[in-house]
Amino acid sequence: MTQFLTSYLPKSAVLAAVILAMLGQHAVLAQAQTVASGKGVQKSTLNMTAVRVANGDSNLSVDGVVEAVRNTVISAQIAGAIVQLPVQAGDVVKAGQLLVRMDARAAQQEFNASKAQVDAAKANLAVAEKDYERQKLLFEKNYISQAQLDRALAQFKSASAQANSQIAQAGAVQTQSGFYTINAPYNGIVSEMPSAVGEMVMPGKPIMTVYDPKELRVIVTVPQARISQLKAEQNLQIEFPSLPAAQRFVKPKKMTVLPLSDAATHTVQVRFDLPADAQAVNPGLFARVNLSLTADSTSAKGASVNRLYVPRSAVIRRAELHAVYVINAQGKPILRQVKPGPVLLNEQEILSGVAAGEMIAIDPLAAANASKPVSQ
Repeated sequence: MTQFLTSYLPKSAVLAAVILAMLGQHAVLAQAQTVASGKGVQKSTLNMTAVRVANGDSNLSVDGVVEAVRNTVISAQIAGAIVQLPVQAGDVVKAGQLLVRMDARAAQQEFNASKAQVDAAKANLAVAEKDYERQKLLFEKNYISQAQLDRALAQFKSASAQANSQIAQAGAVQTQSGFYTINAPYNGIVSEMPSAVGEMVMPGKPIMTVYDPKELRVIVTVPQARISQLKAEQNLQIEFPSLPAAQRFVKPKKMTVLPLSDAATHTVQVRFDLPADAQAVNPGLFARVNLSLTADSTSAKGASVNRLYVPRSAVIRRAELHAVYVINAQGKPILRQVKPGPVLLNEQEILSGVAAGEMIAIDPLAAANASKPVSQ
């Protein structure tokens, strides 16, 4: 039957049928709740409010994406084979936690050899120092010449320099041996893991990616011509359409307009820092931002216009269809399709479908019950 209506009825008739179907769904749900509660149909007063009109400035809706402020690609500084990967993609890590361990047997042997060379150099230095002290005593008693004392001093200085060189080289080897283990730079989440145990890594090759979930921001691009109209104070909430209704709107804590324009697209990047409690938001998530713009005094169309707002809870959403219950002259709620605009805090702007001052039902479920009561 639905296919028949869709195929043979005009578009307006199909739209009306969809609205009537929405009305029926709400009424049936309200009836079920009434029967389940053991109460009959009651004539109760609906919670209503008037469509609010505001003489506001224009808005600009832009799409953006979430990115992490701290997003680190973990890579190796030396070549080696991975022998241990104690974390996987999606794991939560703490600062200093082991992320990667590579085969360091060759590095350990090199460090042992370097340490042995340091011991030998120190032994030679001790012999050269004692020899110089003896030569110095003999010179003071005129048993040797100045030339012999100078040679002893030169040998002592040479042994000292060689010992210092071996110590520095051993320190460099020890530092390099620390490159075979990689620890987490901060508290975060592992977002990517392109490597596996046994794989050979080279310097600069990504092993994994870690980001800080408490420092996120939304990046949007705004046309250059609109930047001058962008209000410094934005009373807005960023919308994440893919999230549940309870987590869909997040109020940013800071807005930053970058002082740089893209020469190819003629746009400017605007960043919105998100609060740390935005748990459901993650990098790569789609976001929509409704920016407030000041009126352009140089244009006749730039004057402020009347904007209509209703409570967000009063709007019924079914896929691409939006509607509200309007109270008619007889006090009966009637379902009416509307065209939604940007969301402002707890209010939804309505572009068309209602008029300023019209009364609407705040609770659509209660309005559905009142519009089609169930007999006992």
